[in-house]
Amino acid sequence: MYGIKLRVWGDYACFTRPEMKAERVSYDVMTPSAARGILDAIYWKPAILWIIDRIHVLKPIKFDNVRRNEVGSKIPLRNVTTAMKNGSSPVELFIEDDRQQRSAMVLRNVDYIIEAHFEFTGSEDINEGKHLDIFNRRAQSGQCFHRPYFGCREFPVHFELITGQMPDSELKGEVDLGWMLHDIDFKNNMEAKFFRAKMLDGIINVPSFKKGSAV
Repeated sequence: MYGIKLRVWGDYACFTRPEMKAERVSYDVMTPSAARGILDAIYWKPAILWIIDRIHVLKPIKFDNVRRNEVGSKIPLRNVTTAMKNGSSPVELFIEDDRQQRSAMVLRNVDYIIEAHFEFTGSEDINEGKHLDIFNRRAQSGQCFHRPYFGCREFPVHFELITGQMPDSELKGEVDLGWMLHDIDFKNNMEAKFFRAKMLDGIINVPSFKKGSAV
């Protein structure tokens, strides 16, 4: 009932497969969790939760290998804990001392349509018309809390709200994309949930996360 259709596109994307450790390798298409992150970047409220219904892949899947600068380590948790306790210890990481170049298998010239709806999380703010109108207004005017991105912050997302007929995909036929990350179950010890992704004529139907379709 509270559905939206958003077209998103960009020059590059990297939806990293969790089984790849040393180098980044992207899934063939955008994951539902990445799609949810884009919607949250445009309009996020504690009262609602975005549910991804379908992902339309409009352009052929193309990969490219690039080299990216990354840091090789994280700030130790004990440093953060100490800084929180005394309020004066530095929490810092010097990029020049810890820079690494890594290869990444990324997607090029991506173009998707996200079909989604929102559900209420139990808050008192349950005015569905208000939330839908705010999202539509923000999406139409290009507003966002932070610039949405395709997996990595250096791969920005361009977006537009679709109110009329949706464009057709260039892809035809059925493709088994294998197991794909659905989302993180934040209420269940941050457990990662996966589902078997199949694309038919460029459309991926995303199973329900609540009903246990993801494993």
